[in-house]
Amino acid sequence: MNLAAGTLQGTGHPSPTRRPAALKAYIVEDNAVIRDNLVETLTELAGVQTVGYAETEQGACTWLAQHPRDWQLLVVDLFLQQGSGLGVLKGCGQRSRQQRVVVLSNYATEDIRRRCLAGGADAVFDKSTELDQFLAYCTRPH
Repeated sequence: MNLAAGTLQGTGHPSPTRRPAALKAYIVEDNAVIRDNLVETLTELAGVQTVGYAETEQGACTWLAQHPRDWQLLVVDLFLQQGSGLGVLKGCGQRSRQQRVVVLSNYATEDIRRRCLAGGADAVFDKSTELDQFLAYCTRPH
């Protein structure tokens, strides 16, 4: 699967009849093409409903502060128009156990993974190579 190119590929995802109620996701991604394809992919393959998005750290933190219970899945890129995804992780420290935070980045090195997990992320996935694992994570109950 390639988010930047807009192609949807992949198999092995649960059928719609076995999915739980749609998760409400908030997306923090500044690249419009990637964001639009991510929203489409999450909707079609994981049954996720996107409730909004931000392109900057400040925009994301503001929305999260104003809507603390309006999401169950937060998908965060690390490099944003302003600020970083690490700042967004700090901004959502007060969340319920049912709310999951996932970093989806092209820079998912071992050091970045450790920093994101230490900063509060539940999981870290590489956009280029781990999209199937990311979608599987989004569809399984937690």
